[in-house]
Amino acid sequence: MLVVLDTNVLLSALHSDGGPPAEILDRWQQGRFRLATSSEQIEEFKRAAGYAKLRTVLPRRAVGRVVNQLRNADVLLERLRRVGDSPDPGDDYLLAMAVTAGADYLVTGDKAILRLKRIAETPIVPPRRFAALLRR
Repeated sequence: MLVVLDTNVLLSALHSDGGPPAEILDRWQQGRFRLATSSEQIEEFKRAAGYAKLRTVLPRRAVGRVVNQLRNADVLLERLRRVGDSPDPGDDYLLAMAVTAGADYLVTGDKAILRLKRIAETPIVPPRRFAALLRR
């Protein structure tokens, strides 16, 4: 199963140990699913992790470890097919990653993206639902 995780899911996983985002990150690290990412997402993750309000709560080592893991993801996309369907143009790269990779799921906590329900053939699901799917 090939999955795109929104940057907000990755950041949430590092911020709280017990919730669905942390469970999803753990399952990826255990090899339960394959991850598709892009250099654009890695840069976004690093940029967001450096925001003042997050820098104080995110463990620096954990941020570095996730960056290294993202660089070694199963699918590292360099060229994205822009789809232009995102309610927020800044999030279009997430939809483009899902379409370009042919992902089985796009996991996000972003309500505007969740309202789309799917992009091309890829279902868009919240972390709680995806974590439940991984428990089956």
